[in-house]
Amino acid sequence: MLAAAALLPVNATLGVVLAVLLVAAVGVAALARLADGRERGYARAIAVAGLRAAVQLAAVSALIGWVVHALPLLLCFVLLMFAVAVRTAGRRITDNGTWWWAAAPIGVGVLPVVVVLLLTGLVPLKGIALIPITGILIGGALTATVLAGRRALDELRTRHGEVEAGMALGLLDREARLEIARPAASDALLPGLDQTRTVGLVTLPGAFVGMLLGGASPTLAGAVQLFVLVALMAVQAVAVAVTLELIARGRLHRDGGRSEGRGGRRWPGFRRSRTLNGAEGE
Repeated sequence: MLAAAALLPVNATLGVVLAVLLVAAVGVAALARLADGRERGYARAIAVAGLRAAVQLAAVSALIGWVVHALPLLLCFVLLMFAVAVRTAGRRITDNGTWWWAAAPIGVGVLPVVVVLLLTGLVPLKGIALIPITGILIGGALTATVLAGRRALDELRTRHGEVEAGMALGLLDREARLEIARPAASDALLPGLDQTRTVGLVTLPGAFVGMLLGGASPTLAGAVQLFVLVALMAVQAVAVAVTLELIARGRLHRDGGRSEGRGGRRWPGFRRSRTLNGAEGE
């Protein structure tokens, strides 16, 4: 068995290398002027993320020994993971008060899978097993929710005229928005699909490597990794579907005016401007 310490020794050299890599990432982002649609640069975000990761992992490393042996602390820790994921995903999608709707896709995606795993006994109600599995699933749901939400809202903003054209042809407001947003939101599944398709050929994911380092057989490590990947695809598919539905119904949106739908209703996320023959659209 390959010892974990031999693979990555925790010493001053590791700290220096981490610092150099973080500075390099920040420097490249700054030089390339990498930014979001609002011209907010990612250099600072990368630096903050790296420092936060170091602090958070240090805290978790110190507390995990207590958490895994006490059921109340275990449940509180899982709820904390969920709350942080909801806040992170919601604020990535929108800056307004509808961000909390991100709890729906993450919760609906993760909770049924975790319940099934506990009821079938595949995952025991013990911190040493529940925390990593739940964390992986919540992280996957977070990523899918953010990608689906941002892509769908961006697409609706860009192609607002097609939404209004669909409603003019008789589609309901929700249906018109779904027709435009569905392909863009569905792209959120691609990272998970590619990871699953190339596992073992391009990448060796963390669960597989971690079990090998812990002394498990390659067969057991492969089985656990396969389970994680398939569970992630299920969680992410549900998260994308729920996010798309929330956006189509106007529950999750961005600040701005509202575009009129059928019956004089005005949908969130649209601004009004002049179009043909003086008619008003976005």
